[in-house]
This record gives sequence, C-alpha cells and structure tokens, in this order.
Amino acid sequence: MAIEIKSIDEIKKMRKAGVLVCQTLERLREVIRPGLMTKDLDLIAHNFITKNGGTPSFLGYHGYPATICTSVNSQVVHGIPGELVLHEGDVISIDCGAIVDGWHGDSAISLAVGEISPEDQKMIDDCEYSMWAGIAAAKVGGRLTDLSSAIEKAITSRGAYGIVREYGGHGIGTAMHQEPHLLNYGSAGRGPKLVAGMALAVEPMIMRGSEKVRVESDDWTVSTVDGSRAAHTEHTFALLPSGEISVLTALDSGIAGLAPFGVIPAIL
Repeated sequence: MAIEIKSIDEIKKMRKAGVLVCQTLERLREVIRPGLMTKDLDLIAHNFITKNGGTPSFLGYHGYPATICTSVNSQVVHGIPGELVLHEGDVISIDCGAIVDGWHGDSAISLAVGEISPEDQKMIDDCEYSMWAGIAAAKVGGRLTDLSSAIEKAITSRGAYGIVREYGGHGIGTAMHQEPHLLNYGSAGRGPKLVAGMALAVEPMIMRGSEKVRVESDDWTVSTVDGSRAAHTEHTFALLPSGEISVLTALDSGIAGLAPFGVIPAIL
C-alpha cells in the first residue's frame, strides 16, 4: 500500500482528532489512582471522545473490544480494560485513538499509579525522551530509519533497556495503521524518503529486562516474557509543506518536548 500524503488542509483536520486524543489522555491522567479498575478508565475515555464529537478508533478494530488499551506493569501494549484493579506503585500505559471527520489521531502515555519506584519513573521518562528524539530526527528529505536510529540511541544512552522488536510506529491518516512501519531500532539513512504531507505515529516500547515478549491468551495483550515492567509512549506528528514538524496529538504542537533537541514545531 502506498504512503498517504496529506495536504495542509487535511493535516489540519487530523489535528482536530489529535487534540481530542490528547484531551482524553489528559482527562485520564487527572483521574488515575489506586482502586480504579481499568474498565473505569475505558468508560471515561469512551464518554469523553463521543461527547466531544469523535469516534473511538480502537473499538471494534479487528474485533478489539474497548476504547483504549490499558497495559499494566509487565504488559507492554494492547492490554484490554477490564476488572483489573490498579494498585499503589503500578505503572500503566494508556493508548488512545479517535476519529474526527474521517481522520485519525493516535497517542499513548505511561503513568504512575500513586508513588512508584525511582527506577520505574526513570523508565517512563526515558521512554518519552526517546519518542521526542525520534520525532526531532524527522525532516523533509531524510529517511524513515533516521527516526529509528535516533530512538534506539536515545534509549541505549539512558539505560540497559530491552526494546520491543515486533511492534513499532506507523503511518496514520484516513486509517489508523498505514504504511510505513516504523521500527524503534536500526541504522539511519534507510527506508522511504520523508516528504511533506507524511504523518507518522512514533511509539517506542521499552522494558527493564529482556526484549522478549509474548501475546497473552486474549490474543491482544503483549507482555514481557521475564515479567519485567514496561513503558510505552506515542505521539502523532506531520511533516508540513513548509518543511516544519507539527505534533498533532500535543496541545502545544510539541514545543516543550522538542525544545531539548533544538527543534521548533509549527503550531496548527
């Protein structure tokens, strides 16, 4: 399938979906606490998205039964919300997607439940940093794996983490998952050329132990084989006709996250 190239007007439409996803995740960040069940978070997300003019991207996607993914502790991605009760010291990643006027936004955050260990907090921070490093490496005329290399270098510079090999980022637009597939590791200078109008979801997934993962019996939840804790972070960004980056799922368009890398994004 060819890579979908968007006009600036289409990217602005994607921005509406991106803002809704960001607002949904911020709402969940506000309410997260010990004692909640993951299905409580799913209901909050569903109500927020639908009441604000969106449609959940995940619900019904290849049969997925929920609005968000909630992956706790050793669960890496695609955890299904349910009866699981959150406890003090847990780490949870929440992945959220929404459709507005036919365009998708996709983002994920990893959060502490109450007080967590310094090691777990560092893992969350390092995962987020690597995501921003990947986005900062994107420029018109570059190559897709410039992002992959930047993500991997950021991760390995911060600690001895495992990097998930089987899953990664992706193109996004009129569908949630599009070409190209974006690995979170690899050498720079390879893959498709980056051109204006491309939109990508960048989503590193790391763990404090082995990189080996397995799919649980629900056929969705991906967990670490050794039981080590994991973190997952994601933002959707676009390359504009001006050559600038704009992070569509960040309220500030990525200003704060990209500042350490000397990149100034366009505000849509």
